[in-house]
Formats: sequence, structure tokens, C-alpha cells
Amino acid sequence: MDAFFAAVEVRDNPELKGKPLIIGALPHERGVVSTCSYEAREFGVRSAMSIKEAYRLCPRGIYMHPNGYKYREASERIHEIWLSYTDKIEYISLDEGFLDVTGSAAYFGGADKVGLLIKERTKEETGLTCSVGVGYSKTSAKLASEEKKPDGFFEIYNPETFTALIMDRGVRIIYGIGPRTAEALQNSGIFTVRDILSNKHRVVQLLGNQGRQIIDLAEGIDDRPVTPYFEAEAKSISRECTFQHDITDFSYLKDALRLLARELSLKIRMDGIFTHTVTLKVKYANMKQITRSKTGDAICSAKDIFRTAASMLDKVENRPVRLVGIGLSGFSESDFRQMAIADMDGVQKQKRRDSLDSALLELQRRYGGEIIKTGDEMIAEKRMEDEPM
Repeated sequence: MDAFFAAVEVRDNPELKGKPLIIGALPHERGVVSTCSYEAREFGVRSAMSIKEAYRLCPRGIYMHPNGYKYREASERIHEIWLSYTDKIEYISLDEGFLDVTGSAAYFGGADKVGLLIKERTKEETGLTCSVGVGYSKTSAKLASEEKKPDGFFEIYNPETFTALIMDRGVRIIYGIGPRTAEALQNSGIFTVRDILSNKHRVVQLLGNQGRQIIDLAEGIDDRPVTPYFEAEAKSISRECTFQHDITDFSYLKDALRLLARELSLKIRMDGIFTHTVTLKVKYANMKQITRSKTGDAICSAKDIFRTAASMLDKVENRPVRLVGIGLSGFSESDFRQMAIADMDGVQKQKRRDSLDSALLELQRRYGGEIIKTGDEMIAEKRMEDEPM
């Protein structure tokens, strides 16, 4: 997707079109840029840049906090479009992924036709644009997707075309070469892909196995398969909240935990799974980080996740906190537990609660997670709007 978060905001508020829009922290807050419009990029603003640096470069930009629920809703619709063409999808983020269409391309008229159909449907059904790259490998498809941004389409069908395209570009064009690796190569006189291929022995001496992988990629060799990934199959999932000011009020921290628990609960309920282990993460103002975990019966409700995390928070040292988070692990597809005789009277009540929960979940699937909130969650949201100084 093209400048995804910013594009969603422009779609929903056309007055932002053509303006330098920066999504992330606000200029007076601590934080970074999540993404920005192409107009903001002309000023040098980039993702992951300090918000202070972004403001220095673009003081007249429009700064907005991200709206996670809105972006996830758009992402789910985009993923539905992708799934129309293959189920072999490796999701990289909310708005990016690799699709292996080897087995389905012929049905749609070829891989290029699949790419063009995805572009067309994305525009029509979401009001957003995307850039599609078609390649013979993950590396070539990734590079192709970036060649004509925004709203681009590009094809790289063989290693010869790939290497010819990148031969005289900087080493950072190679997947896996970050700032530190690039600096190490440049300090050895290796600045371009051509330099890599002309100095293979030096690259291996400098970087070992990583160097061999870099040489392969520079030659267009990439046999990595597209690996479908589903969060429900992950060993753990987590959400966290970083505060703009250090927090000493632990009741306020519990408000944050309540909202994190709601988000995690919705995720695992949507996936039809339960968690046995809840982990609390706390980062203090001095950057010291601690975690506490509790394992027990299978749970999935926001209330149970929150209560478990809050009980652990009560037992940690009370001093200024910069970040809190909740992690879930130990997943199962059943909430089976050993039932005592005394529990039998509650079976019918539990069945009614399960029936109600299923109905509420269906409403959330249809209209979004924000459609239903408890009174405690609404109070927590209100308190979170006015963060303590």
C-alpha cells in the first residue's frame, strides 16, 4: 500500500489531500513517525524518524496520532482481496505481503493480470492505491513493488533483468543490508552492487555467511519460499502502550492495561483461540524493563486478561513508568478444564454467556471492534485522553 496510514486519513478527509501529513506522535510529544504522505517525504520526513526531527524538517506539516482500529479495518478488507487470488500469503505488516500465485495465476490469465486486478479492486473497494511488483522470487517482487511508487506496477521475471536493474545502485538496495552492514561495506570500498560482485572474496571475509547470502541476492538468487503466517499460530502476541509522560498513577496504568486487554481479547476471539499465559511488561523511566507472567486456565475474555495483568501490576515496584504491555502465549483451541461437582450448577449460565459472547463477536466482526464497549472500558478511554503530567 502507498503511505498506508496517511492514505486512509486522506481518503476519509479529502481536505488533507496534497498536504504534508505526518502520522505518529505530535510535535510536543516523544515518539516517532509511523508513516507520512508523499508531500511530507519531499521535506525529508521518513518513517521511524524522531518526531522532533520531522518537525524541524517540516514545521508546517499536519501531525496526527494513528487510528489503529481504522487502519486494521482497511487492512482486513485488503487482505480479503488478496485471498481471492491465493491462500499462500506471507503478511509482512498490515499493508504489505508476499503472494505466491504459482498455482492460481493461469486461472486469472497470468501473474501480471493478478497484480493488475489487485490494483483495480483495491482502488474500487477501499478508495486506496497500492504498488504491485511481480517477480520470480521474493527479492525481485519486493524490488519491483518499489520501482514505480506510488500507484505503481512493475515486473521482473528473471535474474538477468534483476541484476541489470540494480547493478549500479547502492548496496542498501539488497535485502538484508541495513545501515551498519552498509557502513562496513563502504568502509571497505564497496558502495554499489557492482562492487559486491567484483569483490566477492572481500565481502565474505568481511561478513562471513551473511556475505555469501548478500552475494547470492546480488546475483538474483533467492529460493526463499512464501511462508503463510497466521498470528493465531504464533507462539505469542502482544500489545503495548508508550506514554508521552512518565506515569506514577498506577490506576492510570490499569486503564491502559484494560484497553490493551480488550484489543488482545478481540484478536484471539476472532481467531477462535484461548490463552493460558498472560505476561505483563513494564518499562520504567530509567529504561529498566521487567516482565511478569502467570499461567492458568484457558481464557479469552478482556475481563480475565485484564484481571490477570492488573494483579501482577499490583506486585511490581511503584515508580515512574514509561511503557506497559500485555503478552499472551500458551494458546489452545479449547477452554477445556477439569470441572468440579460444585461447578455443575453454573453450566447453564455459562452456556448462556457463551451464546451472548458469540452474538457480540459476530457484531464486532461485521461492524468493527469499537462497536461494543463495557462501561469500564469507556471510562478508561476517557481517562486516557487526558494523560497525567
